[in-house]
Amino acid sequence: MAERHGALLVALEHRFYGKSINPNGLETENLRDLSSQQALADLAAFHHYISQRFSLSYKNTWISFGGSYAGALSAWLRGKFPHLIYGAVASSAPVQAQLDFSSYNRVVGHSLMNEAVGGSKKCVAEVKGVFAAVEAALLMGNEVEVGKDFGCCETPFKPEDKAELLQSLADIFMGTVQYNEEGVAFSIAELCDIMTNKSEQNGQKEEAYDRLVKLAAMYRAREKVPCLDVSHEKLVFELSNTTATSSYRQWFYQTCTEFGFFQTCEDTSCLFSHMLTIQSQTELCSRVFDIPQDHLPVHTDFTNQYYGGNRPQTSRVLYVNAMIISVGQCPPMVLKGRRSPDPLPRLCHAAHRPPSASVRPQLAEEGRGD
Repeated sequence: MAERHGALLVALEHRFYGKSINPNGLETENLRDLSSQQALADLAAFHHYISQRFSLSYKNTWISFGGSYAGALSAWLRGKFPHLIYGAVASSAPVQAQLDFSSYNRVVGHSLMNEAVGGSKKCVAEVKGVFAAVEAALLMGNEVEVGKDFGCCETPFKPEDKAELLQSLADIFMGTVQYNEEGVAFSIAELCDIMTNKSEQNGQKEEAYDRLVKLAAMYRAREKVPCLDVSHEKLVFELSNTTATSSYRQWFYQTCTEFGFFQTCEDTSCLFSHMLTIQSQTELCSRVFDIPQDHLPVHTDFTNQYYGGNRPQTSRVLYVNAMIISVGQCPPMVLKGRRSPDPLPRLCHAAHRPPSASVRPQLAEEGRGD
């Protein structure tokens, strides 16, 4: 597109990510400048540098774009620096900070129910029932058996390790919905087929528990994961690692200091385990970064006040969102921009970027027929 329009395409790496990390930069005391506000200031400085480097003038129009967190930055850049940025494209942009992101799992449930992508009410019922069964088995003292069944690296005796196992199993479903048919282990259709297929083994029909065990084994094989790591202490250790090459520690810091986005399951409609609480997730902020849990609501409130939440006072920002559920079902936290009466089932997070999913011709045809 840039070549077709004769545009200059430039990109800036977010400080504290990738190679933009100073020695000892991930020590907690050095993370004070890791924020979206600093990122926007860096982008403004980058605008000045590029303008000088390529002899650009005010006649050269700037359009920012990005996806996911970078999409939110794109929208906020236009909002905070309208004299620099003429317009913005914000793809799958989470512009509304929310501490308890329970709406995420409501969307997962709706998506697994959507027949247009291979879901069904039966699939949802099986998933909800089997997570209740696994949780009950863990709480009744069957940790050794459950740990072996799901290929855990260690037996989940501690309550926090049980929650990690249930989170790991839920992640299979969450990831499938969020990136349906886009480089993940399963599509929704395949996942629901496994969870609802009561095939017989040794003359007996498989129970939902057995089907979830099979699904977890297939996931480990496809993702080349030898065992499910359910140690909460190991998670704390990994998040505390200041020499890590991944972006896990950095992003978690920003969830604690700015955004929240903790995907909880305390809502009665949630399909997964109710052990996935806001308390269990936010205690990591305190343990890893010494950020008191009672400070977190203040952080997310400030972010929304500063940027405008899901009602930003900006113009010329294109919010592009892809969902598996129909637009009318989208919670405000998930669907950004204006609501639309268009009944076309939306695809997954970031699915509007790659064009390959086989389900799209069917959905497009359904959309044209309405």
